[in-house]
Amino acid sequence: MEVSDVQHARERIAEALAPTPLLLDPTLSERLGRRVWLKVESFQHTGSFKARGALNWLRTAGDEELAGGLGAVSAGNHALALAWAARRTGVPVTIVMPENASPFKVEGSRALGAEVILHGDINAAWALMHRLIEERGLTLVHPYDDPRIIAGQGTLGLESLEQAPDAQAILCPVGGGGLIGGIGVASSAWRPELSLIGVEPRGAASMAHAWSQGGPARLDGVASCAKSLAAAIVGEHTYPLSRRHVTELVAVDEDAIHRAMRHLLYQAKLVVEPGAAVGVAALLEGGATLPSHGDVVVVVTGGNLGGEELAEFL
Repeated sequence: MEVSDVQHARERIAEALAPTPLLLDPTLSERLGRRVWLKVESFQHTGSFKARGALNWLRTAGDEELAGGLGAVSAGNHALALAWAARRTGVPVTIVMPENASPFKVEGSRALGAEVILHGDINAAWALMHRLIEERGLTLVHPYDDPRIIAGQGTLGLESLEQAPDAQAILCPVGGGGLIGGIGVASSAWRPELSLIGVEPRGAASMAHAWSQGGPARLDGVASCAKSLAAAIVGEHTYPLSRRHVTELVAVDEDAIHRAMRHLLYQAKLVVEPGAAVGVAALLEGGATLPSHGDVVVVVTGGNLGGEELAEFL
């Protein structure tokens, strides 16, 4: 994948998706002695960065791909984004979510017109989707392992580099690797000296597992409050992109994610979901190796959670 793919994706989606803000975090900036910026994708359409990739996929899809309807597996944010993007063109969408998916995301996806099926854990959800593709003739829109999805997510990287010209590091949550892969394509082309640091929940560290195994390898199970990052296996596209462009991978535990959630709620005044807080968690824990100087950008990936879920972190 080339940076031109990301630039073309940006041109396709710009009319519908405005850039999201980059907000200074004064508390973290004072603590680290350098400016720390939050790239707030919770303000994006459908409440997460996923709208970027979904819309780019739809706007590059052929008639044959759309004819039988679309299918996807999602913990929720990809479901919301795909349902929103497909509704703009009248294409039906079927989503399989794990049974422990956020009720807020399930209800939101259904409100946007998607058929949502709750089934097992993430591995069982994928097995069911593959059966539905055969039975119904659906076209799979993968949540992360698709070049068109990755290019769309990479537009976040272009925006961040323009908004933070003094940034020397970007911390990015990692689930299946589509977002960090797209950002990596952009940052390596535009600012190759920048450190791109991936952050995973310790209970769902699928990219670190892939790195240790020399390629995508399925985790037997995943367990984290950061459900949006709970991919059991990274992609055939996202793995090599991560090896090419990612400087470091960091894992954070559940307590660190809870502390980061409270920081974002009470200090930064942002309501976000747990998966969006892992970059802040890495900074609070001192787990990331930062360059000696320059600004730091932390990607805050989404804010889709209901009141009951939020209450756990108050």
